[in-house]
Amino acid sequence: MLQDKDIKRWYDNVARGSIITADVYLRRLGNFCQNKNLTPNKLLSMSEEELYNLALDMVTVMQEKGYAGSYTHSTLKALKSWLGHNRIFIKGRIKIEGAQSAPTLKDERVPTKPELKRIFLAGDEKARVICSLIAHGGLRPESIGDYKGRDGLILRDLPELTIEGKTASFSKIPTMLIVRANLSKAGHQYFTFLTEETCQYIKDYLEARLREGEVLTRDSALVTPKQKMKDFIRTANVGDSARNCIRGSGFCWRPYVLRSYFDTQMMLAESKGLVIRDYRVFFMGHCGGIEAKYTTGKNKLPPDVVDDMRSAYEKASEFLQTFEKPTTSEEKIADALTKQLLLVAGYTDAELQNMGEIDDEKLSSLIRERLVGAPKESKAQQKAVRVSELEKYLSQGWQFVASLPDKHVVIRLGN
Repeated sequence: MLQDKDIKRWYDNVARGSIITADVYLRRLGNFCQNKNLTPNKLLSMSEEELYNLALDMVTVMQEKGYAGSYTHSTLKALKSWLGHNRIFIKGRIKIEGAQSAPTLKDERVPTKPELKRIFLAGDEKARVICSLIAHGGLRPESIGDYKGRDGLILRDLPELTIEGKTASFSKIPTMLIVRANLSKAGHQYFTFLTEETCQYIKDYLEARLREGEVLTRDSALVTPKQKMKDFIRTANVGDSARNCIRGSGFCWRPYVLRSYFDTQMMLAESKGLVIRDYRVFFMGHCGGIEAKYTTGKNKLPPDVVDDMRSAYEKASEFLQTFEKPTTSEEKIADALTKQLLLVAGYTDAELQNMGEIDDEKLSSLIRERLVGAPKESKAQQKAVRVSELEKYLSQGWQFVASLPDKHVVIRLGN
């Protein structure tokens, strides 16, 4: 079909938006014409009424044969695209039952942490990198390697990665991963972060390549194809690698369910106050709302914003990683002390459960809000004062209750 110059022009025009869409439309149009014993150019000589009836008949036949509504809708879009390219438009409304439904996905769900761990362990070093980039970085498969295998992630896209001799290391974890505009579905450059677990998988994979004698530069592909005919892995092979891991762990999900895992877990982190929605949308590679155009939509963000995004991602990473980060005894003691101080200040267990992570500044603010801001008629005669004022209050009959992190103490009026 592409030997026809008019069809080639149409195909190239669609491909400039998405080469995947262009290939799908070409197949759909070819199948439609073959089933109707027509040629694409023959369609151009038909009247508007004939084209409308032809499209209606196509929808009826496809639905009678049990085709999914989404597949029928895709075929109609391909037909309209070819006709529209030639300034011919079907004006009548054509209704398709279940045009937006996906019956093959109705029983699909997001994996749990243990299930994701099984998926990771079902693959080799390269497959683990691919799966974790999608599940922990929120990447689309085509961002790892494009449709034709002509471009993909390179080591330069990991600015905090260092290769020295036979060793790979990261200067910062979570580490930043830049998705260039030509690898972004939305057409804009953005960045996301990768967990400690993903960094370890990347380190293992790169060091294995180094041991095999491969010379890695900043322009080397992060994920290479099995056959060395091209530098970059193709999107189809990215999907195959993830699919093999999913099948090998006993599940029938699509590879894209790994990206759904990232979105779902970050949404849970958002509900706990660990990451704001704008950051979550940004990490997913979406354009965001109007406010994002003037904030996270910038190609270059201020260092303090990047640091805040990294900090938020680090807090949310406990929802992403498949291993539990060990908690030190000091952390347990600090958490217990924080809870006790807030209970003394008058907070309930139910209120504490909805507060998320509490740093020193937030702790001081919460206690001052409850104690200093308490109404005068309250029977809880407690307040927060500076350490330098403690001696004065003790001499007036006040009693020491607890210390606060910002050089304040809690005192109460003695009996």
